[in-house]
Amino acid sequence: MKKIIFLLIATSLFFSSCGSSKRSKSFDSAKKTSVHKKSNKKIKSIISYAKTFNGTKYKYGGTTRRGMDCSGLIYTSFKKENVPLPRTSRSMASKGKPVSLKRISPGDLLFFRTNKNKKVINHVGLVVASGKNIQFIHASVSKGVTISSLNERYWNSCFVGARRIL
Repeated sequence: MKKIIFLLIATSLFFSSCGSSKRSKSFDSAKKTSVHKKSNKKIKSIISYAKTFNGTKYKYGGTTRRGMDCSGLIYTSFKKENVPLPRTSRSMASKGKPVSLKRISPGDLLFFRTNKNKKVINHVGLVVASGKNIQFIHASVSKGVTISSLNERYWNSCFVGARRIL
């Protein structure tokens, strides 16, 4: 009889200790979900803020509504959410993690080489829509701050790569 009681107690202790590992796992999952929600909120805010500059004229080195260049737009938009980035598109291209076009999502950065004589990144855009028609906001010399599509022949031919910052 004592052996049976001992086995029941030992078995119940074994099963109760197994249950605690499940709780920590779900806690970790909840923590990841919370972090994901925070970064989603930041991404939406960054995109929304960048869009407020739509129509702003192009100005080399500009970071205000009086004039904006491509990296200035990205730098300013991320800075508003306390996400530090370098000031130039070439330097931005080394931050975050590379991401394929198949996995691109809003908030990712697209990098371009628009000068065929130089093999350096000199343009950056912020993805605002993904899927078959990837759209990005950027500051172009001819149109100022505008939204373009990666499907456009010009931008597609200059595209170098994409990176995820958040």
